[in-house]
Amino acid sequence: MDHIVRLDGRQETALQAVAESFIAQHKGDPVKALKEMIVLNGHLQERLDTLSVPRKAAR
Repeated sequence: MDHIVRLDGRQETALQAVAESFIAQHKGDPVKALKEMIVLNGHLQERLDTLSVPRKAAR
């Protein structure tokens, strides 16, 4: 794990609400919701990786 995130009570409550909503969108199936989140995070990570690659100087 690269980074540990610490949440206060208010943030934890907000995160719990979002998680429950996301699972509800997947008909209450937490495994299905987790799989979609993994796919979404993979796409976002690819975009971040692309943005962080130094661009070659124009000649």
